[in-house]
Amino acid sequence: MWSKLLDVKNGYAAEVWKELFDAEGVSNRVVPPLGGDAPMAQAREIWVPDSKTHVAQEIMRKI
Repeated sequence: MWSKLLDVKNGYAAEVWKELFDAEGVSNRVVPPLGGDAPMAQAREIWVPDSKTHVAQEIMRKI
């Protein structure tokens, strides 16, 4: 199962978080809003596996 970790303001910020988590070895998914093609200016959600939530939160604390 996957858990929502955080909401970000736009797609650009989501890509930065995705790259950071990828570099640390934490699987993640960027979920755009429903409704087809969403512009990069719209908010996104970052989701991580339930087993990695504590690791992702620790990475976020260290920043």
